[in-house]
Amino acid sequence: MSLKTQRMVVFGLITAGVLLAVFFGIRAAFAFREFRRHGAPPFSPLEAKNHQPAETDVELIREWMTIPYVAQMYQVPPKVLFEALGLPPSKSIGEKSLKQLNDEYFPQAEGLVVTTVKAAILEFQAQTFPAPTPPPHPTNIPAP
Repeated sequence: MSLKTQRMVVFGLITAGVLLAVFFGIRAAFAFREFRRHGAPPFSPLEAKNHQPAETDVELIREWMTIPYVAQMYQVPPKVLFEALGLPPSKSIGEKSLKQLNDEYFPQAEGLVVTTVKAAILEFQAQTFPAPTPPPHPTNIPAP
């Protein structure tokens, strides 16, 4: 292949690459403009999370969970759980699973952290959400 032919092939390939980049760049710009036109979803992720009902069954708590995860799932302040365990609230402690906390701080008592967290959540829920009172039963119902 001669030098002139080689230059023409290189020039053609570069031109084709530039044209492809421009073509797909324009398509991406139009797609982005269309995407922005739709607006935000009805709830932001934080608002949607706040509308979810709190979990109430403490038997779902497992040893792999962390204090912040449990606190968010049961809508209990993490401070309540840390105080129940007698641990200072810190990021390093919050990153450890309940099993790791049990092994590190209470190695003599198997499952103490999970049991304590469950009890603290039940106590918090009892204070925050009192049990509903049953409706009164009428004693004298007239016969039709």
